[in-house]
Amino acid sequence: MDYIQSMRIMIGQKPLLTVGCGVILTNGGKVLLQHRTDEDNWCIPGGVMELGETFEETARRETYEETGLTVGELQLFGLYSGESCYVAYPNGDQVYSVQVIFHSETYWGELQQRGTESKAHRFFGRDELPGNLNPRQKAFIQDWADEKKVPIMR
Repeated sequence: MDYIQSMRIMIGQKPLLTVGCGVILTNGGKVLLQHRTDEDNWCIPGGVMELGETFEETARRETYEETGLTVGELQLFGLYSGESCYVAYPNGDQVYSVQVIFHSETYWGELQQRGTESKAHRFFGRDELPGNLNPRQKAFIQDWADEKKVPIMR
């Protein structure tokens, strides 16, 4: 049983505070997004921190698990929190997530469709982002597109 499942036994569906880490992975001025199957929207690779992990370890692990790519140098892009990072899942679970977002232009490996969390991966330019961005990630994807000065704290 993982940490979140253990916490859910204790608090039920009440709001849980989590830490998520993701990577804005770019190549030639385009950002890698994945099309999620659960919410039918586009987001960056990333996920929830496990006990004992560092922010960078989480970002690297999640990116590899979801894309098959190994990330090189990471630079802090931004810290995001508050109401925009709240989600109520269809099963009733509620989460407020603190998002630690990195940027990297270096990676290796072959981009692969891995697992069932996503159904496609694609690089998008700043002016061609899909309309159905994940609502909890829209702020930092748009900050990247708008070339905001980093690190950003919201």
